[in-house]
Amino acid sequence: MHLRELRYFVAVAEELNVTRASGRLFVSQPALSKQLRTLERQLGFPLFDRVHGGMALTRQGRALLPFARELLGRWNAGVEAARAAAPSGTLIVGMQTAVGRGIQQETLRGFRAAMPGWELSLRLVNWTDPSAGLADGGSDVAFVWLPAVAGVETRVLAVERRFVALADSHPLAGREEIPFDELRDEAFIALPAEAGPLRDFWLARDARDDDPVIAATASTADETFEGVTGGLGVALIAEGNASLYSRPGVVYRPVSGLPPARLAVAWRRGDHRPQVRAFLDALP
Repeated sequence: MHLRELRYFVAVAEELNVTRASGRLFVSQPALSKQLRTLERQLGFPLFDRVHGGMALTRQGRALLPFARELLGRWNAGVEAARAAAPSGTLIVGMQTAVGRGIQQETLRGFRAAMPGWELSLRLVNWTDPSAGLADGGSDVAFVWLPAVAGVETRVLAVERRFVALADSHPLAGREEIPFDELRDEAFIALPAEAGPLRDFWLARDARDDDPVIAATASTADETFEGVTGGLGVALIAEGNASLYSRPGVVYRPVSGLPPARLAVAWRRGDHRPQVRAFLDALP
């Protein structure tokens, strides 16, 4: 049995709803349901009754829940105690696109000065995890685009205009600036559905009352630009990323009529470890 399965059990037991629990865990509903069935088979008894509108704990499930919570709590406390005992270590920084903007270099210098013996490791996470690794503990801090997921704290680092990435053969590629109204009917390269509100932001749903045309879904920046150069559609990006992602066959133009994008650093709410605070203090 894996700790992941116990986390899934506890989340569903607390939410009594697979939809809400899957959102909290950042996993799909089918995957979560499958894991619950696997756990029940391993245990040899049912944990939930499927009822109208949600789930209900069985007698066995109610009996197991406090022990599962205690086990997860003790494991998390043990991991944190082990980390705190280390004279050195690695702080994992999640990200979904290149950060640039001079942020990484300055932060690295400040972090090393404050935490000698510690290193920073950059972890590239695809768009199917909008928390950039914070939700599953794979990242300690993360660079994210707002809006952020629940359960994290954020600090805005940059506010930038939104640009559109176009194939250089696109009829609008020759324009110096493009009003968003002229992009409404364009086919867009979208983030995956798991990205939630972030997908909506980069489809500019905050500036439209119609449904965008989705040409393709991309889980990484490279997949996005492949779709653009292939003529599948256009994609909105932040102004600072236009210079970071120079690609043959792709042009970038500012889009008027849209609120700006906000780049932020995020960390788990209540995480006061000294290495996390040192990283935040080192940010420009």
